[in-house]
Amino acid sequence: MTDKIYDIAIIGGGPAGIFAAYYARLRKLDVALIETLPNLGGQPNTLYSQKKIYDIAAIPSITGSELTEQLIEQINFIGCDKFLGTSVSNINQVDDDKWELTTDNDNNKTIIAKSIIIALGNGAFEPRKLTFDYDHELETNNIRYFVNDIEDFRNQDIAIAGGGDSAVDWAVDLNKVSNRTFLIHRRNKYRAMENSVDHLNSSSVEQLNPYIIKDVKPNVDKMDIIMKKLKSDDIDTITVDKLLVNYGFVSDSKILKEWNIDLEGPFIKVNEHMETNLPNVFAIGDIVTYSSKLQLIATAFAEGPIAVTKAIRNIYPERDFFEHSTSLFEN
Repeated sequence: MTDKIYDIAIIGGGPAGIFAAYYARLRKLDVALIETLPNLGGQPNTLYSQKKIYDIAAIPSITGSELTEQLIEQINFIGCDKFLGTSVSNINQVDDDKWELTTDNDNNKTIIAKSIIIALGNGAFEPRKLTFDYDHELETNNIRYFVNDIEDFRNQDIAIAGGGDSAVDWAVDLNKVSNRTFLIHRRNKYRAMENSVDHLNSSSVEQLNPYIIKDVKPNVDKMDIIMKKLKSDDIDTITVDKLLVNYGFVSDSKILKEWNIDLEGPFIKVNEHMETNLPNVFAIGDIVTYSSKLQLIATAFAEGPIAVTKAIRNIYPERDFFEHSTSLFEN
């Protein structure tokens, strides 16, 4: 057990968690930032390091790795205790005003905090894969679920499967380096931001709608994608070097159920203060759901301060003032 008692323990070191930690430190709270991976950044840094992000205020566009670098610079400027490569296996209320977090580090060392913010992103996630049987040797060179290096797609014929923001954005970005780009989607309309669809429509990406992928087969060092057009008997085949499958993620919410947190599907239910059903346990980011919830980084950045502010009111009710950030670092 650590001797220190933290005001807030934040579980998750993605953008939402890092910014919540920064804001909590602005409010003069002692913060423990806990991340399972050895580095901060979460999915934008791990899975979308080179993908452009467009919904950050005052920043026209930024990659996942660039965003992570700036968030880390921001939290390092003010400082907080970081527990990297550390998973939280259990949370337990030890008395009316403290929580004990059991970790898998250093013989199940525990962290004590007066409040908790869960910022797990999509939780323990894995990509949704193709739903039919195929030769999994294709995943060695031809089928991808993430883009680790955009140069892997340079001067190649590629296909992207999916119709959400990520699929549309990757189609536009990869088309800038590829020889030929196809976007395969089962509907005629995309589940993506209007601006992204405008960029797609003005690009040379070849849109194959409404098609579903029925099979993939090796073709020397390339692969054939066999597609069926919906509401039709038409079968078409394209040959590409790589297929990027972008069907989203499957989230494992088992551990959250073990913590007795109320869920709605895989998501944590919160109120307007980001409070869960457990006292002084909050949740923010992609892991939460509430009326009018938007799955945007911009939304997650706003949810952190809401949770921190409510936590302060709960654990320090005598703090009835707010100091504006412009005055925090004045001599």
